[in-house]
Amino acid sequence: MSGIEEAFSGIATAIGVALLALAALQILVQVAQLVGALAAMRRGPVETGSRGLWRRTGEALPPITLIAPAYNEVASVVESVRSLLNLRYPQFEVVVVNDGSTDATLAALVEAFQLTPTRRSVDMQANCRPLRGLYASPHQARLLVIDKANGGKADALNAGLNLARYPLVCAMDSDSLLEPQALLQAVQPFLDDPDRVIAVGGSIRIVNGCRVEDGRVSEVKLPDKILPLFQVGEYCRAFMIARMAWGHVGALTIISGAFGLFRRDAALAVGGYSHGTVGEDMELILKLHRWFLDRGLAYRIAFAPDPVCWTQAPDTLRDLGRQRARWQRGALETFSRHADMLFRRRYGRVGALAMGNVLVTDVLGPCGEIAAYVLLPLFAVTGALSLAYLSAFLAMSVGFGVAISVAGLALDETQKSRASSIGALLRLLNAAVIENLGYRQLCNYWRVVGSLQFLRGDQGWGTMNRSGFSPRVPANA
Repeated sequence: MSGIEEAFSGIATAIGVALLALAALQILVQVAQLVGALAAMRRGPVETGSRGLWRRTGEALPPITLIAPAYNEVASVVESVRSLLNLRYPQFEVVVVNDGSTDATLAALVEAFQLTPTRRSVDMQANCRPLRGLYASPHQARLLVIDKANGGKADALNAGLNLARYPLVCAMDSDSLLEPQALLQAVQPFLDDPDRVIAVGGSIRIVNGCRVEDGRVSEVKLPDKILPLFQVGEYCRAFMIARMAWGHVGALTIISGAFGLFRRDAALAVGGYSHGTVGEDMELILKLHRWFLDRGLAYRIAFAPDPVCWTQAPDTLRDLGRQRARWQRGALETFSRHADMLFRRRYGRVGALAMGNVLVTDVLGPCGEIAAYVLLPLFAVTGALSLAYLSAFLAMSVGFGVAISVAGLALDETQKSRASSIGALLRLLNAAVIENLGYRQLCNYWRVVGSLQFLRGDQGWGTMNRSGFSPRVPANA
């Protein structure tokens, strides 16, 4: 073997070892998350019946402002607002923020709720674009619609924060549906630990394929299309394993922008939502961690699995790719802003565990996995690397991916069954296996695209086609 061949073989071996080590580290993180999720579930089931919750908490429930930004959501915004107004909760208001929509979003709201111009005092503590008008309904005293210049989701949420009347705010997407008892369930951590809890996140589920009537999910069914079906499994892992575990150890770094409950004073103390990022939900949580840890104040950011928000999942490759690239870009933007928290003693388990997880899972993970799929076969074919490296990587990556997917479904079924029949459960299990043989790799490719967009400084949000909420259930669901 020549000197050049030996050098190439040495480089290939070093790269192979590094990629295998990264894959093993990702698996270690996933195992730790699974253990943490199981430990969290050992606390016992949470009371989920709305009658029992109402009876137990009664007048102790704090009032809540729901903030729903809307940008070109004409297909679903009216149905979503109706579902919010029908929530089972004693005192709340719904603030819809029309963020400069270019379609008929505002007109649809005006027609559906007979809105007329109104006035309200504004506390402009969080930065946002100029307001163009406020609208109220003579028949829905709980509803306020804000019309403002376009500034992005973070800007719209800040407008809602400024106009919110109540001490707790619920940030959500205008194209999502909350279960009627979701607020009752989400507020429980604030009642159990009122001095420390500053934010609570709930579970997000895929509404595709479900029957929706009068702004409510009346029948739970699986999606009939393969892409949303894969995402059902993904959401199970994300919420029933990852967020359950990180919430349990006090190192949760994200509360989904589709549904999160916050103390208004805490959100305003850190300046509200940050501009210049598409990961405003993760950014706010890390700002809250930093603010309280810098001041040595006791606090808790909790995850409650029982409050459920239903959202539409992308059902085309184009929309899904844009979404995943955007999520990746948001994660990298937030990590870069708070990289100085990584492994610093002042930030405790947030700096060590939470930021360490972001480094492994979001910063290094996607590029490392795609590199492994490209380089390890190449090195094996050229003889620079033993086939054992490629075999070990595939066994760890694909084999353990299937195991975690099945574990996520199992945990989800024990908490709140998604499968309505044995056939539906088998469909979910089949999807959990198949998604590791192409779909997961494609998602990592899109995340690499998002990483490149971050490095280029791209700021665009992108678009996703919305079909609205249909009351029909596919025959084969």
